[in-house]
Amino acid sequence: MSRNEDIIKRSFQSWRITVAILLGLVIAVFMVYSSLSKVYFIENPRHGTHEWIDFNQNGKVDPSIAEEFIPSAHGTYKQQQLGDILTEISWTTQSFFWIFLSLCFMVGRDAAYMMRIRTLTNNELNWLQSFHVIMIWEFASALSPGVVGGTAVAMFILNKEKIELGRSTAIIIVTAMMDNLFFILTVPVIFLFIDTSVLFPVEEVRTSSIKYLFWLAYSIKLIISLLLVTSIFIYPKLIQKLLLAIFKLPFLKKWKNIAEKTGAEIVLTSAIMKKEKFGFWFRTALSTCLSWISRYLVINCIIAAFVDINLMQHLIILGKQFMLWIIMMVSPTPGGSGVAEFAFGKLMLGLGASSLLLSGLAVIWRLISYFPYLFIGAIILPRWLKRKS
Repeated sequence: MSRNEDIIKRSFQSWRITVAILLGLVIAVFMVYSSLSKVYFIENPRHGTHEWIDFNQNGKVDPSIAEEFIPSAHGTYKQQQLGDILTEISWTTQSFFWIFLSLCFMVGRDAAYMMRIRTLTNNELNWLQSFHVIMIWEFASALSPGVVGGTAVAMFILNKEKIELGRSTAIIIVTAMMDNLFFILTVPVIFLFIDTSVLFPVEEVRTSSIKYLFWLAYSIKLIISLLLVTSIFIYPKLIQKLLLAIFKLPFLKKWKNIAEKTGAEIVLTSAIMKKEKFGFWFRTALSTCLSWISRYLVINCIIAAFVDINLMQHLIILGKQFMLWIIMMVSPTPGGSGVAEFAFGKLMLGLGASSLLLSGLAVIWRLISYFPYLFIGAIILPRWLKRKS
């Protein structure tokens, strides 16, 4: 057994898995509770209990900042929890239709992921195995900071499903490459049809910083994509040489062995993937596009359930989600929690909905797209590990 395999196996000892599952459930329950119990201040001139004082001196009412409001017998704002606001939303037949459609797109997203993992393993995994791989992968990603993800867990899962470690590594590298390429190639197309002033909120300093964060992250993704494509298809030893050069630095020397292993794995990935035919890459690219588009359309459906939006606004929402997801990818919190909800509200302003309603829709979005994986993973993972052991 190699040192890396031994580390992976020790990382998945029963007590560690138990802690991860309990952590996931605690995070899910806590985040749902904290989201629904969050206090907002809504304008109510007739029965107001608080007065706005512009605490942060920006001249704008922010209903989510408690310091902005003080108790007053003649106030024009009333304190209310987000959970109460959600119950007061008008749930029509149209609302239920769009919410159902958002759930269908979530299923479609995972089906596309399953199709991709089957393609990358040359159908060695059946649909049930693919389902387990994707659900546990999503569970690990939900527990990991957005900047980390669940790739190490995915390698372990694939290896447990009888995919040798070298090929498992190759599969994970290719999924990362395809995801990055989808993002890198789609952004220029979006900017051809939608002006950047529409995509980025610029009315506040803290929201305009999203624009700079986006371009920084986009540049990093572009560099990574170019390196991966070059290393897999043109010059396999490029990243290997770069890693070895970087990890010769004195303060990085202790991770030199890991860098050597990673470089060797990328060279191995190149050897494996160069043998694949056009059909393999077409199916992989198609499933990647379907998975991301399905992921994005979930938000479109949730907003359409409560806000009247036209086709152009649907396209703008799709464009803005590229900004939203890049922010989540660099988030230090598990699953982008907190950061995602904030960015959702800021990026989706201007659609004819109040910031308060958008906060409520952000919670619905996370209830549909994030929390279910914590519960599903907590159910599937112990049984899967018991069967594989």
